[in-house]
Amino acid sequence: MNTTKGNGPLDGAVVAVAGAAGPAGRAALLRLAEAGATVVGSDADASRLAEAVDAARDAHGGATVTGDTVDLLDLDATRTWAERTEREFGRVDGLVHLVGGWRGSATFAETDLADWDLLEKLLIRTVQHTSLAFEGALGRSGNGRYVLISAAGASRPTAGNAAYAASKAAAEAWTLALADAFRKAAGDGELHAAATILVVKALVHDAMRAERPTARFAGFTDVKDLAEAVAGLWDRPAVEVNAARLWLTAQPTT
Repeated sequence: MNTTKGNGPLDGAVVAVAGAAGPAGRAALLRLAEAGATVVGSDADASRLAEAVDAARDAHGGATVTGDTVDLLDLDATRTWAERTEREFGRVDGLVHLVGGWRGSATFAETDLADWDLLEKLLIRTVQHTSLAFEGALGRSGNGRYVLISAAGASRPTAGNAAYAASKAAAEAWTLALADAFRKAAGDGELHAAATILVVKALVHDAMRAERPTARFAGFTDVKDLAEAVAGLWDRPAVEVNAARLWLTAQPTT
């Protein structure tokens, strides 16, 4: 068993992770706990969330890692989660948004608008709710970070990914609006809160590699590398990462 070894800006911080039960969420819980943060995960799947929380606790003895089953499609429930987290731990220094989902089609003409209905909820509505719920706490933190994971397809949509790319683009726009709110709140003073977008082509994890041992996963970002990039955002000044789109895969040149 490893012991928590935080000695940087995340040591003693309180970070909420939305979508904590998936592979990316599990990696984030582990990395943030390793850095010394108190980590509060949420997911709609209570059993998978409990497994993820237990794994992070077991890996880092002494780390405070908790889980809340929250319906992020319910704004009031999301606000209650944010308020409870700040009340219980005295502060909230981050919200990492890892709620995902994908739907696509073979051609543009075959796009099913039911895919949009689903992705609008998963990829946009949850961003709206978490950002509205946590903005105040992140602004009060002194080193708050709102982190959105987006996809390269948001800026270069393909014919079969219209609903997915449009959803990601809308989530990015919403996050950039939050970044502007942080900038305006700072006024002429120093900026202490930031909203940042991390851009990937797609994510890969150990189970995917085991299932497809000959696949190259070219341009994919490992969930452990994503978690490292997330943790690194607290090492950089807010003014440097606010409203930034940080690429973890090759950025298109045109």
